[in-house]
Amino acid sequence: MGAIHWSSLPPGQGCTFALIAATVVALLSATLPGLAGDIPVDRRSSSYEQMSADTKAMQDEDTANPGMLWVLDGEVAWRAKTGAAGHSCADCHGEASNTMKGVAARYPAFDTKRGAPVDIEERINICRTEHQRAPALAFESKELLALSAYVARQSRGMPIESSDARLTPFIASGQGIFERRQGQLNLACVSCHNDNWGQKLAGVPIPQGHPTGYPLYRLEWQTLGSLQRRLRNCLIGMRAEVYPYGAPEYVALETFLMWRARGMPMESPAVRP
Repeated sequence: MGAIHWSSLPPGQGCTFALIAATVVALLSATLPGLAGDIPVDRRSSSYEQMSADTKAMQDEDTANPGMLWVLDGEVAWRAKTGAAGHSCADCHGEASNTMKGVAARYPAFDTKRGAPVDIEERINICRTEHQRAPALAFESKELLALSAYVARQSRGMPIESSDARLTPFIASGQGIFERRQGQLNLACVSCHNDNWGQKLAGVPIPQGHPTGYPLYRLEWQTLGSLQRRLRNCLIGMRAEVYPYGAPEYVALETFLMWRARGMPMESPAVRP
């Protein structure tokens, strides 16, 4: 059917047609994903709840959880002396089981020197470059994922915290990205994770999108990956612009998502389909 032009309508019907069109748009706008409020605190749930019994069992048992391979490598890296300074992470921070307990549950955290939040991966690289005088590790590299998984593992079972007032503008920025429609499909993150969670997309349950287990092992990836990798995957799925790793947009999104998941227990390293 060809397009209808106002000039082609009989006299007096143009306004009627316009009114009908405006009404339809208003009705659609009222039901379109992305316009509803956030998920009530008492209805939040981890993606773990939607997994099969076999996948849950894989996450629950450390000897079956493939993410633990990175945790073990991270423990080795934690104790290894490196860089021009010849220091290990343990030389400054001691036993991670004590000093790193609860740390990942508070990240991204505000960095006074940078005037912005940094996530765990960036904090590890800051320590490497400024204190160990070693090269920064590449995003998604095995060693960076191993160290971040090892640190995050120390917070497993602890509630996510986000109470630093200095994070407020960055939480707002991340929320703006989360709610903004973008890409060729004109979707927003809320389109799936706020308004259609529990439904299925291509046969796969749509989660609420709480980052309780990163870095985590995805069966789809057959490897461990960071939250930034998952965010990039979502943007690609929306056919939207993909930011480079480490971009402030990703950190703002991470900051918002951790605030959104505040109070939920950490699961690192989680397993997901």
